[in-house]
Amino acid sequence: MRTEYQFREIEKQWQSFWETNNTFQAQVNPNKPKYYVLDMFPYPSGAGLHVGHPLGYIASDIISRYKRLQGFEVLHPMGFDSFGLPAEQYAIQTGQHPALTTEENIARYIEQLKNMGFSFDWTREVRTSDPSYYKWTQWIFMQLFNSWYNQASDKAESIDTLIQIFEKSGSIGVKAVCDEEVKRISAEEWNAYSEEEKYAYLLSFRLAFLDDSVVNWCPALGTVLANDEVKDGVSERGGHPVEQKKMRQWSMRITAYADRLLRGLEEVDWSDSLKEQQRNWIGKSIGAEVDFDIDNLALSHKKIKVFTTRVDTIYGVSFMVLAPEHEWVDELTTPEQKEAVEAYVTWAKSRSELDRVSEVKQVSGVFTGSFVINPFNGERVPIYLADYVLAGYGTGAVMGVPSGDQRDWNFATHFNLPIIPILDAQKDIDQQADATKEGKYINSELINGKTYQEATPILTEWLEEKGIGKAKIQYRMRNAVFSRQRYWGEPVPVYFKPNSQGDLLPYLIQESELPLELPKIDKYLPTETGEPPLGRAADAWKYQGQYDYEWSTMPGWAGSSWYWYRYMDAKNDQEFASQEAVNYWKAVDLYIGGSEHATGHLLYSRFWNKFLKDLGYVQEEEFAKKLINQGMIQGRSNFVYRVKNVSPATFVSHGLKDQYDVAALHVDVNIVENDILNVEAFKSSRNDVPADAVFVLEEGKYLCGWEVEKMSKSKYNVVNPDDLITKYGADTLRVYEMFLGPLEQFKPWNTNSISGSHNFLRKVWRLFFDETTQKVKLEDAPAKPEELKVLHAAIRKVHEDLERYSFNTVVSTLMICVNDLTQLKCHKKAILKDLVLLLSPYAPHMAEELWVALGEEAGSISKAKFPEFNAAFLVEDEFNYPISFNGKVKLTLSFSATASPAEVEAGVLAHAQVQKVLDGQTPNKIIVVPKRIVNIVLAK
Repeated sequence: MRTEYQFREIEKQWQSFWETNNTFQAQVNPNKPKYYVLDMFPYPSGAGLHVGHPLGYIASDIISRYKRLQGFEVLHPMGFDSFGLPAEQYAIQTGQHPALTTEENIARYIEQLKNMGFSFDWTREVRTSDPSYYKWTQWIFMQLFNSWYNQASDKAESIDTLIQIFEKSGSIGVKAVCDEEVKRISAEEWNAYSEEEKYAYLLSFRLAFLDDSVVNWCPALGTVLANDEVKDGVSERGGHPVEQKKMRQWSMRITAYADRLLRGLEEVDWSDSLKEQQRNWIGKSIGAEVDFDIDNLALSHKKIKVFTTRVDTIYGVSFMVLAPEHEWVDELTTPEQKEAVEAYVTWAKSRSELDRVSEVKQVSGVFTGSFVINPFNGERVPIYLADYVLAGYGTGAVMGVPSGDQRDWNFATHFNLPIIPILDAQKDIDQQADATKEGKYINSELINGKTYQEATPILTEWLEEKGIGKAKIQYRMRNAVFSRQRYWGEPVPVYFKPNSQGDLLPYLIQESELPLELPKIDKYLPTETGEPPLGRAADAWKYQGQYDYEWSTMPGWAGSSWYWYRYMDAKNDQEFASQEAVNYWKAVDLYIGGSEHATGHLLYSRFWNKFLKDLGYVQEEEFAKKLINQGMIQGRSNFVYRVKNVSPATFVSHGLKDQYDVAALHVDVNIVENDILNVEAFKSSRNDVPADAVFVLEEGKYLCGWEVEKMSKSKYNVVNPDDLITKYGADTLRVYEMFLGPLEQFKPWNTNSISGSHNFLRKVWRLFFDETTQKVKLEDAPAKPEELKVLHAAIRKVHEDLERYSFNTVVSTLMICVNDLTQLKCHKKAILKDLVLLLSPYAPHMAEELWVALGEEAGSISKAKFPEFNAAFLVEDEFNYPISFNGKVKLTLSFSATASPAEVEAGVLAHAQVQKVLDGQTPNKIIVVPKRIVNIVLAK
């Protein structure tokens, strides 16, 4: 039996045992309740994991192990979101296939994850770039293409049901989510269409469809980027300029699910802040749509549609603003304004959407030279372009009401446009806008003298009677672009065939032909004519040898929008998951990951999940019942101080820096211990430190400064978990990361403090073994009341805290418990067995080793039962009463906790020490407060 805490050997032994015995392999087991714990899909980068990455994994692993002890069948899988731009960029630079880079990165991740002792079911590992996986991503795309959204039933249905409706009654009156300008036809017209015409018409109703979209185009990366991949007008990856560009793209009608996505937030246990982010992103607005005629002969047949939540302000419109990308800009621009408009449009393209909508101080815009007609009063209204209007949101047009909207007021003031008062309660509109809804309308003909509540229905009814508008609910969220002009992604299972007019129409390949795999290409760059990289394979990569496949690939979020279902049945080659597996595991019970995915991955995943439910493939409306966003572990950076403009190079210790003119430089934290720099290691690690560099020390040491910052390679503050595991062990790392603070909060990393967690585990070990004498301390004797009290106080607290995901307080409880048992010199198996079970989710390797030392079967701790709390052990048998005389405590006496006040009083008076203090005096009064105090009142 191993009596020394040889953590390296212990951890390797048990990791090998778990892998050999598939200890954590989950099964569909109807005889047990299930619990599904999931971590957000990691993308395997070449840098591997730093100590901040495992935080959420440790928490999820603790819950997984805890739930197994509670008798649940636990599914705790791991896989990799392995399509991504970094691997492709590396392929462009080196010519190496992205699959090779991805494979190397995943191998590194798996090695690091296994070294931390996570109880993942590795038999279910999935990778989004594996054809056996993306076969089903492509299959889901095909279901979306073959579906439409029926607003009457409020769900997606097969396109065949829409065809049946068209055959009987046409599309007039059909409540379908579809293209905005789709022509409505009768049954007669539909039935008179050719098959080719019917197919083309249905494209406007499919949930996956081709659309001209304004996208974030990054020329340097050669691809479209999602909004969350663009920061401050440049790509998050590489910092390359991004411009707004209209392109024909595959899109998904996520807007069809907007209201259900809002309602579903009431069903899930997610943080309020994350829910609010989603609500704001979806952006439900109730208002009206208004048609404005264009005062331009060339465009007299067209109307500009505007959505407004304040149709009551329509008489206050003094200008119209269009997005710079609006499709009619060229036609609306007069010759006199052509040069100014073109310059402004070019400038606007360089700005990100976020910059455009968030800018409130700087006013910019340009007059097109054209006008629209206000349908209510016939006034000519000038048309401007302004970058704060987005072509992809709403209609790409906004009516300007400067008296009631501050941004409009700023615009009108800048361009010297009228500011028309519309309510008698508006004040100081010459100084700022007043958005009040109070008072009665003025300068508003049809609604003069009316209140807001009276005016809105009058105006909406008038619009609908005239056929120039209607009441409408609109959402800020737009349909999701589903194309990326890159190689390393899922091929879209579509080919293009020309119709009789020569237009290319998209068709699905057969399901039996899935997966459609990526072809080999000579380079991972766009073609010389600007087509996506897959265009390089065009001659050899054709459907049935004659039709071009889609050359764009799916976006990064495609494979991660359904992966939790594949984990349920990862090896199934007949369906994405069997109904038996889906019916058992149902949904994720606990999902842990970063809050940065609030409006990307989480929205898309909820959308796909609802779609799969509509078609009957899954049971749950929401895929993740409980979601915890772990906070970031921040780096603790260290600094050295180089004296400016001196030779040889001179570095002064932190306490001396104020005596010199210095520059602070980041230094690798891995060569700093307790803020003391390893000078020789520093010299050898930096090319910019000459051999003759001078180091001015304090008491023989070079002390570094420090600061809490984001952990990153550029700040030299990345701590590799491998190094800590080698030095302290995985169990220590797990305990320490949980001990840092609440899971959801940001926490600074400090390697100097990790030794405390290591000492705690050694203290646990010493309850079992004497490392000096190498003797076993375990005893079979019955537990004492005070030992049971300590244990059961810990059982109750650990259970309560894990149920509320308070991981750090569990560590504190275990530390207190171990300290108390150490003081009691408790080595009883009866006590320590339950202690090991409490510790096992946090320090699983040590727990396995100690479990065997207790005489239990190797590996059986995962099938053991969580200790049961017994309140009887916390009941106090005695109470120590402070005995005071005229308010001053003189001594303490112990009585039965159930003793009555009279019994306590009698016992106090009979006690020799009390009689000695009384010295023959008779008390005036004796006050007994049960389980508090006894006060003897004497004459003064």
